[in-house]
Amino acid sequence: MDRNMALVSAWSYGLAGVLAAMLALYLASGWRAGGRSRAMFLAVALCALWAMLGMAFALTGQLIFYAGSLLADALRFGGWYLFLLVLMKPQVPDGERSTESFGWFTALAVLLSLGGFGSQLLVVFGIDFPLPPQRVALFASLAMSVFGLLLLEQLFRRVSPDFRWSIKPLCLGLGGAFLFDMYLYSDALLFNRLDLDAFSIRGFAHAVSLPLVALSAIRSHDWKRRLVMSQRAALQSATLVIVGAYLIFMASAGYYVRFFGGEWGRALQLALLFAALLVLVALTFSGSMRARLRVLVGKHFFSYRYDYREEWLRFTQTLASQDGFSDMGRHAVRGLADMVESPGGALWLKDPSGRFFAQAACWNMPVSAATEEDGSSLCKFLLESGWVINLEEYRSLPRRYDGLALPSWLVEVPNAWLVVPLTTGNELIAFVVLATARARIDVNWEVNDLLKTAARQAGAFLGQMQGSEALLEVRKFDSFNRMSAFVVHDLKNIVAQLSLMLKNAERHRDNPEFQKDMLMTVENSVERMRQLMLQLREGATPLDGPRGIELADAVRRIQTAKSGQGRKVEVTIEERLVARGHEDRIERVIGHLVQNALEATEAGGRVWVRIARQGNNALVEVGDTGHGMSPEFVRERLFKPFQTTKPTGMGIGAYESFQYVNELGGKLSVDSAVDAGTQVNLLLPLFDTSAGIAAAAAPKELE
Repeated sequence: MDRNMALVSAWSYGLAGVLAAMLALYLASGWRAGGRSRAMFLAVALCALWAMLGMAFALTGQLIFYAGSLLADALRFGGWYLFLLVLMKPQVPDGERSTESFGWFTALAVLLSLGGFGSQLLVVFGIDFPLPPQRVALFASLAMSVFGLLLLEQLFRRVSPDFRWSIKPLCLGLGGAFLFDMYLYSDALLFNRLDLDAFSIRGFAHAVSLPLVALSAIRSHDWKRRLVMSQRAALQSATLVIVGAYLIFMASAGYYVRFFGGEWGRALQLALLFAALLVLVALTFSGSMRARLRVLVGKHFFSYRYDYREEWLRFTQTLASQDGFSDMGRHAVRGLADMVESPGGALWLKDPSGRFFAQAACWNMPVSAATEEDGSSLCKFLLESGWVINLEEYRSLPRRYDGLALPSWLVEVPNAWLVVPLTTGNELIAFVVLATARARIDVNWEVNDLLKTAARQAGAFLGQMQGSEALLEVRKFDSFNRMSAFVVHDLKNIVAQLSLMLKNAERHRDNPEFQKDMLMTVENSVERMRQLMLQLREGATPLDGPRGIELADAVRRIQTAKSGQGRKVEVTIEERLVARGHEDRIERVIGHLVQNALEATEAGGRVWVRIARQGNNALVEVGDTGHGMSPEFVRERLFKPFQTTKPTGMGIGAYESFQYVNELGGKLSVDSAVDAGTQVNLLLPLFDTSAGIAAAAAPKELE
């Protein structure tokens, strides 16, 4: 190492040593706080020792300092392992024992620390080994760097989300230092030489990480209490360990291929590395490999196979992500299949008639036209027992399923494995057939309980969806029936008008004026019936928009029509007003009010209509001196459908009038008393004449 590089190394390791020593003094004040502070003090003190020995070697070039820095480096890794393991250990109340096991973490940490220290001893004393001692030391250092990243990953995943603010600087700082070491040692292994530039600034890399570690020490007061354990963290950590071991193995294999390959060594090394990476990618995206690894972790590292909180949240999210009934069934199948690593399944749902079950959804399973009767042996067994039927177990031990006879179509389903009942209350509404799992899974009590609980939740979702669809269908029929009632009510009035015309035709059939009036009446009736049919087909909303209606003309036409029936209607027009609405419907509303007034009034009584302005509205007052209505009837029944005081009425006219006036933004109020008469005030918004003229002129301007 030349003088300039030695000076850079001295500054680099000196800075790291000073910062580590200062942090160690700060942590020494909390020595009595417990294992966390002591473990961190030990790790930082070893870092300070390692950095100071590295600076001494850079300044003096004495091999004793170099040997000491190598040994202190291995001890430094062990100190950080101890600190991270202390943080990962959950805190439990006094007198209780933790149910989480960290034995394999601890064993691996001890093994790597001893192996790293031993390999450095081989280098220091120059002891020959079947492999070069320097190469063994590089392998051990790379493995320790990878394991350090593994512990950090475990720590970050196990900590509760609300505490990651405190732990994040530590993970960033140590993660950066471990990554730098991993790069340094992997580069040395691949190219069989140590990068002196990177080695000289290694102290700077560790010095930069120390302030972040100190920040976590300042932020955190009780790290152990907030740490949790999850199977996902264990699975991902196991995956990281396997990948790291695989890469280390392939790197060593690549080195020896290059070393013994002669002129073809580099080409063979590149080919081997490419093949290794390709195999790694293929295994990473293999569902079967992930399933086997998940089963392995759940079986050997946990007393319970499933993380129930995570399974429940995932299954609920799967059910909630549906966008229709068909998607609901498919998501229910997929959610159940994912719990047992099944690659596919299908849902048989009870028909609306309730007589049989038919396939309603499938996921990665062929579509089947097979049906199952509601009273069959399979359905009775699923409903009465509530069991999850294991078809593999049924074939080997049919005695456990006493009284069950499988239908032929189920036997023929390819790779059929489990039959899961979906119930709601005491009713079987569906069942799911799942395909054989990707990995071998023991269907024990835990798997059965999880599937049955999830199936009950899926059954409740399906039952709710069926109820919602049935309610929507009922509402559609209700809307259609309501519209039909409106149309029938209007047809009744048209029939009454035509019946009166036919009654008078016998006396006036030779009168030309009557014939002309009769033709006009028939033409008007046909047009009104055509409009009613359009309204019934298109919906309650008229096809054209509101327009200006001359109220005086509409009232005069009603007066003339009623005078032809032998009844007199007094009309008072204080001001000619133009209201906003649809001419036929406005006239129908006023005509209905006038007709009710005439029917409630004896021949000698009065019926009147008055038109006046009231603010920004037009007032149409319809009054009579007839029988009147009680306040209770007006308040509770008048504007509700199918409520009437007439012996032959339908109770639709007042309800339709009230709804239409509200749609226009108007108001309809009633003042009535028994045997004193009734007065109905109809407020209609006035039509903006200038806006109407502009709207009418707009098409001409466009032309």
